[in-house]
Amino acid sequence: MQDKSRPQEKLVVAISSRALFDLGDSHRVYLNEGVEAYRQYQIEHEDEILEPGDAFRLVEKLLALNATLGHERVEVVLISRNSADTGLRVFNSIEHHGLAISRAAFVGGRSPYPYLAAFGCHLFLSTHAEDVRNALEAGFAAATILSGGARREAGNELRIAFDGDAVLFSDESERVYQAGGLAAFQANEREAAHQPLPGGPFKPFLAALNVLQREFAEGQCPIRTALVTARSAPAHERVIRTLREWDIRLDESLFLGGLRKSAFLEAFAADVFFDDQAGHCELAMEFVATGHVPHGISNEIKP
Repeated sequence: MQDKSRPQEKLVVAISSRALFDLGDSHRVYLNEGVEAYRQYQIEHEDEILEPGDAFRLVEKLLALNATLGHERVEVVLISRNSADTGLRVFNSIEHHGLAISRAAFVGGRSPYPYLAAFGCHLFLSTHAEDVRNALEAGFAAATILSGGARREAGNELRIAFDGDAVLFSDESERVYQAGGLAAFQANEREAAHQPLPGGPFKPFLAALNVLQREFAEGQCPIRTALVTARSAPAHERVIRTLREWDIRLDESLFLGGLRKSAFLEAFAADVFFDDQAGHCELAMEFVATGHVPHGISNEIKP
């Protein structure tokens, strides 16, 4: 258990307005008619409350952790390409829905990722793929929230699932697999079983989440994490030893050996799942809210 007499650094999650709320109608105005028409539309509708977006329930559950702990350990920051003028509707909706979000950056059409460090963010969620790529390149855990996926209702437990290679871990093993196939991958992992994998972009976020989990009494933690990976024996050993070396605990580890992840994510009742491969994300989003992590060899832009 952590020493509760010492204040812990907050877990800070940055989210874009389109990930938090359903801005489909106004975004279509922007795409079809341009910035000024979008601005006017938002001003004309600023008293109309926005419906929850794909990451809304996740944000609700994150903020609810503060009430459970009795002090503020989680902060959600709004980071938006909107101007403050057009963002007024978003803040009206935040207030209406009772979300404890008070900090924001409205950057007027620019990429907002430079402000992630200033806010001390551990995770950035957006629907804008370029902003997510920029955040990843700057060293932040970031994911593109895919629109239209399933949404969990608010509940007592926050459940987050992660893919392994190129998400929690580096993509070095995935590169071996793509270059030499399954046999080469398994041989490499068997030989390197005692060599910890380098960390991927989501390692710091998982570590911060793990610190937060340890603040709850045993058996009373409302946060549950899972590794959901296509790996299987013998490639599982290196993953287990790596997490042990990092002193990071996952509540569940599912080694699926190539089986589709979607049914297992549904069984785990994930609030969000992070994966680097677009194909896996498209299948998963039918069952759980899904964040695509455009990192590693599977996301390299081919010349």
